[in-house]
Amino acid sequence: MAGRQFWLGPDRAGVMVTFWADTDVIHLLVAGVRIKSFRSHLSNADLAKLAASGGRAAGPAPLPPAEPGTAVEVDRTVSRSGTVSLAGRVVLAAEILNGRRVTVRIEEHTLMFFNPETRELLRTRPNPISWDRVRHLRDARPAGPPPRPSAEPVTVQRVASNSGVIMVVGQKVALGRIHARVIVTVHVSDTTLTIELPDDTRVVRRTTTQPVRSIKAARPRKAGHVS
Repeated sequence: MAGRQFWLGPDRAGVMVTFWADTDVIHLLVAGVRIKSFRSHLSNADLAKLAASGGRAAGPAPLPPAEPGTAVEVDRTVSRSGTVSLAGRVVLAAEILNGRRVTVRIEEHTLMFFNPETRELLRTRPNPISWDRVRHLRDARPAGPPPRPSAEPVTVQRVASNSGVIMVVGQKVALGRIHARVIVTVHVSDTTLTIELPDDTRVVRRTTTQPVRSIKAARPRKAGHVS
């Protein structure tokens, strides 16, 4: 549209898309529902050409313009080191998100990283960026509803130490020496740790609020010497 391509994904092939556009923002709608929003590349002359070639006067914007102090959203791909670039600054998302496409909700004091398809909250971080810089972000748009944490447990793997202990979300759990060096699967919820053992399933009350930082199992280090 007007010399620019907009990616909607193969699942929407053949679907009729309506563009709501002005010189500030472009909204893409399917069946009247906003699907995506982008910073506009259009001038008043571009809008006049679109109107002359079949465009029509638009109604109210699907989202109101962002005012100072309100939330905006941008899409970014997380780098291999777990960071994204915002307004010329490198901001940590999480190493576990490396390579993922995420949406960042930018509030006055908080950055919220979430899945753009499900709006599942993935991480929150302090916001180091002023509003004056936020309003000039590439592809910034008014924010939709706040993302929500997943109701499902996060599944991780751990290798028990030589003494049969694992560490999950900063919490040590003793499994017993019989499970030394065994890889176990742990389902981490807000209140419990459910540990799948080779011959049993054990549920332990969660005592920390630390987020999951590692999914894959890591082999315990071997001692370099014996004394």
